[in-house]
Amino acid sequence: MSKKRNALGRGLSALLSDTPETEKLDEGSAPPPSTSGVNEILLSEIQVNPFQPRKHFDETALKELSESIKVHGIIQPITVRKLSNNEYQLISGERRFQASKLAGLKAVPAYVRSADDQQMLEMALIENIQRENLNPIEIAVSYQRLISEINLKQEELGDRVGKNRSTVTNYLRLLKLPPDIQIALRDNKISMGHARAIINVDNTDTQLYIFKKTIAEDLSVRKVEELVRQMMSSSKETSSTPSTSGASAASREIKQLQSSLSTHFGTKVNVKSDGKKGEIKIPFYSVEDLNRLLEIFKM
Repeated sequence: MSKKRNALGRGLSALLSDTPETEKLDEGSAPPPSTSGVNEILLSEIQVNPFQPRKHFDETALKELSESIKVHGIIQPITVRKLSNNEYQLISGERRFQASKLAGLKAVPAYVRSADDQQMLEMALIENIQRENLNPIEIAVSYQRLISEINLKQEELGDRVGKNRSTVTNYLRLLKLPPDIQIALRDNKISMGHARAIINVDNTDTQLYIFKKTIAEDLSVRKVEELVRQMMSSSKETSSTPSTSGASAASREIKQLQSSLSTHFGTKVNVKSDGKKGEIKIPFYSVEDLNRLLEIFKM
């Protein structure tokens, strides 16, 4: 177990290494299944990896890779494990596998490795994280799976993927954002910087308001950070104002009303009441935002 952990600490290349240092054998001994070299395996005999963490493959990039394979062949072999005679399962290289099928290949070069289900998941996740074109949500999901399914702590995870703990934490926090914002981040409609600013706001309704405003007005990361600071400052000022009745400020009815109004107006609404009178405060942050609210009042 310790050897496997050390290998992962050096990255996927150490796990799947075929260097002489990792393959030295005693004289007369047969090579183990995990060092069987490159084999030509029929595509029809290979199953996709059920533990593949990546669910979205760019079709244009896949077609480009397919055209390259037609001309140059597969430069880097895929990696599989043997399930039975004439039956294999992908460990890594699904893009090359899918592109090879598009290119009309019948067989592909492959390394054959021995791996149980946990090792399959671990290797697939590590390889996936080390790709350069992953979106932040894919990285965050992979981190979360390594923590929950491989039972790693954040410090151990950082060592495995070569990142410090704060970086890992920042990615994991993205999974607490509302689904609409996660999807936008996945689809590159907003950046990691936008998401990191928005997540500093606790209220989900306010997060969604900032997100929609960011999309509608094409706000820069700096503008979003400024907007977040304004809204958080407004919220703190309201919450620090003493009410004549502590019970009324914390009442369930007032909180429900605040939530309903925040959803309706798409911004953080503050309601104060002493049981007899009170006030409703609806902030706006630009002329456009004010006009948007006025349109809602006309309805």
